[in-house]
Amino acid sequence: MTVTPRPAMTVKAQLAVIHSDEGPDRSAGAPSPYDGAVTQTRWLTDEQQVAWRALISMTGTLQAVLDRQLQHTSGMPHAYYLILAMLSEAEGRSLRMSELAALLNASASRTSHAVARLEEAGWVRRERHPTDGRGNVAVLTDAGWDVLVVAAPQHVEAVRAAVFDPLTPEQVEQLREIALAISGGLDAIDLPRGT
Repeated sequence: MTVTPRPAMTVKAQLAVIHSDEGPDRSAGAPSPYDGAVTQTRWLTDEQQVAWRALISMTGTLQAVLDRQLQHTSGMPHAYYLILAMLSEAEGRSLRMSELAALLNASASRTSHAVARLEEAGWVRRERHPTDGRGNVAVLTDAGWDVLVVAAPQHVEAVRAAVFDPLTPEQVEQLREIALAISGGLDAIDLPRGT
């Protein structure tokens, strides 16, 4: 006998079943923790669900592809490349650790761990802040600069091939506008780190 598996149910569909008469037995009049969940939640439309899943798939794949490309060509993950790039663009090729973490959208501990690994390679060094002495500053070394100069052309070509070559100039402008709009939405709902 062949059993056809039931298709996976969305969270919305599962809540609808729980909320319906098909759900678990409840004493008459007893409130359910799911009462109102179906009607009060702003569920995604079919079109939004398709767009959302495409976005999640694309961003995850993009990070994975760029990470593999940099590991293969330069022996470093994308996160380390970003640190070198951010430092190379800063005045004096240096940034406070807190500023670097903010630019990377990473925690202080994660940034400190990554910088420590780059220190071991001789590509970055940490110093006390030169004027107020409070906190550490990450500084791109000459060796780090040389590594970045070699890695950057291949990385930029990978970004161009993956992201910009498939798009028209109009789509590039739309991508910029969409990315900024989503960033604004994320800022609006974000919580302080550690919350």
